[in-house]
Amino acid sequence: MKIRHLVLGALAAAGAMVALADSASARIVCARSGDCWHTENQYRYPGAGYSYYPDDWYFHQRWDDRARYRWRHEYHGDRGYYRNGIWLRF
Repeated sequence: MKIRHLVLGALAAAGAMVALADSASARIVCARSGDCWHTENQYRYPGAGYSYYPDDWYFHQRWDDRARYRWRHEYHGDRGYYRNGIWLRF
């Protein structure tokens, strides 16, 4: 009987940890102009032409193709977006 309670308790604890685990919310945003950056939030950016990708999308790109994408890696602690290489806050 004690083993049964231990097993049930372990299963309940494992289920609680799975339920409380937060999935990763990191993503990549790319503007139509080719500026791409990392974000943890999905905002509605002014204007049209912003695409969202999962965080691992970054690893499957050829960043030497400067004609299409430009990776912006500068950290900005405020909310905003890139437009033509310039960080704009909102």
